[in-house]
Amino acid sequence: MSEHEHHDHAYDHDHAPIVASEAPGYYDVMETAFQELMIEKGYFTAGEIRRQIEVLDSRNPALGAKVVARAWTDPDFKTRLLQNGRTACEELGITFYDETQLIVLENTPKVHNLIVCTLCSCYPRPVLGLPPDWYKLKPYRARAVYEPRKVLEEFGTNISDDVEIRVSDSTAIQRYLVLPMRPAGTVGLDEEQLAALVTRDAMIGVIQVQPPSQGVAA
Repeated sequence: MSEHEHHDHAYDHDHAPIVASEAPGYYDVMETAFQELMIEKGYFTAGEIRRQIEVLDSRNPALGAKVVARAWTDPDFKTRLLQNGRTACEELGITFYDETQLIVLENTPKVHNLIVCTLCSCYPRPVLGLPPDWYKLKPYRARAVYEPRKVLEEFGTNISDDVEIRVSDSTAIQRYLVLPMRPAGTVGLDEEQLAALVTRDAMIGVIQVQPPSQGVAA
């Protein structure tokens, strides 16, 4: 087992709910202080930081959904994506503004992947945009490791006992993206229609992609 991967364990702990109620944490305060110091020392201007934030804000889960839909419909692309997530995403015009690597983990009938960052909130922002508040909170960051099934149940996701849950821990240089299983009833859908089914939470691994609702071509 690698240092960045944890497996499901049947521990019985009292647990805090996954709720977005925490005040700014240590890393949030340090980030603000660092930005102010860099501006004061003249390494960056407030305008440069603002433009970088605008780049971050331009990213959203629709980019990741596009990647997933292409992988569902193009086996060769899927192979390249699983081999090197970053270069495969770049094929679709998705740029990376830092040196982080992207590892794509495929869900199968026997394995369900869940992503977390136990130290802070490292997250695949080039393909998903900003992380949700709950992803950054201590209850999720801790409990996703030692009781992932309970955490998933709180998101309405029930994973069979015969399915292995793999929890992968993101780092400052290595991020993860879940490739969810393609749902039933989607044989006749094109890439755009498939991408519309893929949500941010499915690419983190806390939920599964749902089949199209009635009335959608299948």
